Amino acid sequence: MQQKLIAFIGAGNMTRAIILGLLRSGYPAQKIIATNPSNGKLAALAELGVQTSHNNRFAVEQADVVVLAVKPQLMATACADFADQDLSQKLLISIAAGISVKRLNALLPSATAIVRVMPNTPSLLSVGMAGLFANAKCGADDRTFAADLMCAVGKICWLQQESAINSVIATSGSSPAYFFLFLEAMQQQAINMGLDPATARQLSQQAMLGAAEMAIENPQLELTTLREQVTSKGGTTAAALQVFEQHQLKQIVAEAMQAAVARAEEMESLF
Repeated sequence: MQQKLIAFIGAGNMTRAIILGLLRSGYPAQKIIATNPSNGKLAALAELGVQTSHNNRFAVEQADVVVLAVKPQLMATACADFADQDLSQKLLISIAAGISVKRLNALLPSATAIVRVMPNTPSLLSVGMAGLFANAKCGADDRTFAADLMCAVGKICWLQQESAINSVIATSGSSPAYFFLFLEAMQQQAINMGLDPATARQLSQQAMLGAAEMAIENPQLELTTLREQVTSKGGTTAAALQVFEQHQLKQIVAEAMQAAVARAEEMESLF
């Protein structure tokens, strides 16, 4: 990975996850600077050896790569600090949902090479999944750097259309919460059936982990096939799945994912 000076505008959990991933991969701490209004968040990052500052403008001036890691509703305020700077020779990477390339260009008129990234919270454990979209002004080096940056905390896929970012949000960005909700329901019912909370959680989460590993380790098998392999005709699993089918689980999932997409599209008009 090329060693460019990276400025992270925002010092939240995702910034920390990416920085930790970079440092684990051997990226030099002195090539990283992070900004944030909060002394506490900056102090935590300073302990990792990276530079910190409250001054967005200063950080951007030094940087070769600027990572916009603030909440969507704060993006305009953060960008205003350096909107008049010449960003034409810098790579701009945004990990904010609902902020389009067009909007970023409006906030930062001199920006040229822009990559939008949609990561997810498992990046905190370096098992994340991120979708990336690069605008037409990104060169091969820009794409490679953005890919290397996110590969430090998990896996990536490149998107051909910017609109696909919203599908990534619904599929991987938001989905850890879907799985947690499912686990909550399983744990609670196991408790209702007499198991203690710790045992109920261990059984549920380990089963989910194992199922995920089976899917990952068998890419040649369709997910339908993996499900069928667990489902004996007339058995307990078949009885449980029949209930899901009666309540149209697939339709519920489809509607939930579409709701996530609709909200992402709405955010694009708000911020």
